[in-house]
Amino acid sequence: MPEKKGECNLDSLGVETFGFAVIGLECLPMSTAKKILSNTLVQMLGRATMAVTSVVILKAISNFLSVEGYGMYTAIYEFLAFFGIVADLGLFTIAVREMGKGKRDRNFVAGNILGMRMMMAVIAMSLAVISAFLIPKYQETYIPVGVAIASMAVFLSIMHGTVSSVLQVELKMERATIGIVGGKILSLVWMLSVIFYFYADEPGAQAFYQLLVAGVVGNLFAFLYTLRYALKYARIRPQFDKAYWREIMVTAVPYGAALVLNMVYFRIDSIMLLFMKGPAEVGLYGVPMRILEILSVIPVYFMNSVLPVLSKAMNEGSARVKRMLQLSFDFLFMAAFPMVVGLWILAYPIIFLISAPDFLSNLSIGYYGSDIAMKILVGAMFFSFMNSLFTYSLVAVNKQSHLLWINGSAAALNVVANLIVIPEWGFRGAAATSVFTEAYILLLAWLVARRFVEFRLNFWPFLKSAVAALLMGLVVWYLKDPTYELWGLENLNVLLLAAVGAVVYGLLLLGMRAVPEEFMGKLRRS
Repeated sequence: MPEKKGECNLDSLGVETFGFAVIGLECLPMSTAKKILSNTLVQMLGRATMAVTSVVILKAISNFLSVEGYGMYTAIYEFLAFFGIVADLGLFTIAVREMGKGKRDRNFVAGNILGMRMMMAVIAMSLAVISAFLIPKYQETYIPVGVAIASMAVFLSIMHGTVSSVLQVELKMERATIGIVGGKILSLVWMLSVIFYFYADEPGAQAFYQLLVAGVVGNLFAFLYTLRYALKYARIRPQFDKAYWREIMVTAVPYGAALVLNMVYFRIDSIMLLFMKGPAEVGLYGVPMRILEILSVIPVYFMNSVLPVLSKAMNEGSARVKRMLQLSFDFLFMAAFPMVVGLWILAYPIIFLISAPDFLSNLSIGYYGSDIAMKILVGAMFFSFMNSLFTYSLVAVNKQSHLLWINGSAAALNVVANLIVIPEWGFRGAAATSVFTEAYILLLAWLVARRFVEFRLNFWPFLKSAVAALLMGLVVWYLKDPTYELWGLENLNVLLLAAVGAVVYGLLLLGMRAVPEEFMGKLRRS
């Protein structure tokens, strides 16, 4: 019997594992597994490009400013992050889920989410600026004026996230990624002009503020570019449907509050370091945190790609949910563990390349630098990767309210622990607390998720990936010293070692058959 227009026969497509996605009324002929992976890959490639520009920015700023100056630069964005997450309330994820379900008109959902975020962002950024000028500790520093400038960048970032949610549902995030990368490059050019031309050798207040203006210009470009393409899939205009706002807020407030608490335990250590130890400690802590923040978006990009399909499958009671969760777990672990191994081994030369000598440890005189923080914080990054699977699973089944008490208890635990360890151990204590807190969240999120989502993870691929990563680490460790003198590379051997490590890890995964066959099969078929 011929299929009706707009319908698909699953058997005729030979779909396995992830199956296919229905977004709106369109049945996608390409396997959703491949689309999810390609959507994630595009964003990861974009993130890799952004990582390069971010490293250049970090290197330029940390050499231009003092450790204390970089600490103030970091403190501004850490401070604004609290207000930014309040303005966000997790509405990007909620928007992706609502549009992915296809139960409401996409224009209606996108327009109202835009209206909500716009109003909340204006209020939050205004409060941030007022607060910065009232805090006594920030007086006589660049922070209050810096917050006023950088708040515009955060506002534009929130607006960009809103319009890109439409592209996320369509698995067309390459346009949003291009916008972000283009904006980042524009910011980089602006910053380099400030550092090497307009304010060369004059790292004063005006130069400091111009570095923040660069972020505003970059985010403006990213927003306008992404909006142009998002308009092809939805009429994005601010809407103010009070009934729908109330409906969304019932869902968003618990999840948003959970994200706020998540931000508390993720960012509060920098704020506490500033008040208890000063800007220099924040600067030393901020360098590895910046690198790990770049890498931490990988699970976010991946799970945001999975979320629309996972939500629909769970809503329909699909038998594919278990396999989707297993494949997601495999991907997250295969991405996280080798990075942990590589970053731990190469922490010192990496920090050398991306910052200034003042940020490096000198253990002979008892001076601990950013490389030590990096070695500790990679543990927190690993647990953060893995807990994203369970937190997003709770969102998919509309049980995100449980994240409120999970993150709330984690935030309280983090604050108490930091109060104890920071006076004695400084940023090293803050880093260790971050590892413990992320592990705590992973345990609770797993225990709660299993109550609402039926799954049983197979840990055999997990063990294969772990062995492959450790063997890769041995190769990198063995080659670290010999390659230092090779071709006069010195610490630039990190680039060679990263490439060698990636090849070795990939070959080991293939040789040990650690890559799920579904991934290999889907990638072989177009």
